Amino acid sequence: MNNKDFFAALDELEKSSKLEREMIISSLEHGLSSALKKETGLDRAVSLQLYPEKFEIRCVAYAKVVEEEVDGEERKNSFEEMDIEEHRISLKEARKIDPDAKIGEISREIIPPEKVSRIAAQTASQVVLQKINDAKKTMAHDEMTKREGELVQAIVRRAEPTATYVEIVGTQMEAVLPLNEQPFNEKYSVGKQIKVYVKKVRINPKGQQQVIVSRADAGYVKKLFEIEVPEIRSNLVKIKNIVREAGFRTKLSVYSEDPNVDSTGACIGPKGARVNAIVSELNGEKVDVILYSNDPSEYITRALSPAKVSMVRLNQTENQAIVVVPDDKLSLAIGKNGQNAKLAARLTGYKIDIKPYTQVMTEIDS
Repeated sequence: MNNKDFFAALDELEKSSKLEREMIISSLEHGLSSALKKETGLDRAVSLQLYPEKFEIRCVAYAKVVEEEVDGEERKNSFEEMDIEEHRISLKEARKIDPDAKIGEISREIIPPEKVSRIAAQTASQVVLQKINDAKKTMAHDEMTKREGELVQAIVRRAEPTATYVEIVGTQMEAVLPLNEQPFNEKYSVGKQIKVYVKKVRINPKGQQQVIVSRADAGYVKKLFEIEVPEIRSNLVKIKNIVREAGFRTKLSVYSEDPNVDSTGACIGPKGARVNAIVSELNGEKVDVILYSNDPSEYITRALSPAKVSMVRLNQTENQAIVVVPDDKLSLAIGKNGQNAKLAARLTGYKIDIKPYTQVMTEIDS
């Protein structure tokens, strides 16, 4: 590759990798430093001086001149930082480059390209590619950290008993969808594209960066509503709270500070179009959109939807409520496995005790 080709390749790499030129040049310098040490045995830092207008490349090796070159375990061989104190050359070797070299000075030598063999150049190339890949991973990690709490597109790559692994579209970054973040009624086939909620970015026990995503978190449904309902995106309608039993039911309470805005109607949409689109995305999971109220009794009554409530008796000191429902609505109010009542309690912050009408009347009479 001639110098003109090199600059063209550098421009293309900068565009395709979306990495800053300074980082790419730094990787090249580390790689050439490694290659030079492999070829000559000398541990020297390398600086690349580029002159694009002339298509000129100058490679300068430098090290601190010491009386005798340090070797063995005393020498620092890390190329992670271009620290001149970590690169040393003996006075004897330095005077082969400059007869006037002195201890404590910095030895500099322009290295002609032919001095680095093909094998050493391959070593440099490997170091550069590794550093660029590491930089891409770091960039992807930083990007995903900024996207915590958002929905992203992902492709299923493999499924294991405890987790499904997906690739975030456009990043080449792998994310983990743990079993407890998957709704019970969903199965994922390799190659399928799905939406996932970025829950958190963490460092796993092996010291590796790991993105945890979810399709069971309540935040996943909240983001679906933000996408589907323009009034929520514009902050005209606000979500007060949202709770979920993934695969079974979601309840969210909404309100608007504008009395002319129909908050629940905006979320449900014309003929139920908006909420139905979300239910479809959730594979049939039931979704209750509830109008928030500052009155706890009214809020609890709405939260127990679709059941009809006859009466609510509050103990606000202990955040408890006794709710009376018609006898034939008891099972509906409680819900399958108590889910409707549990979700209503979580939504409102009240411990809810549901009783049938005839039982309450009997207790009063007695």
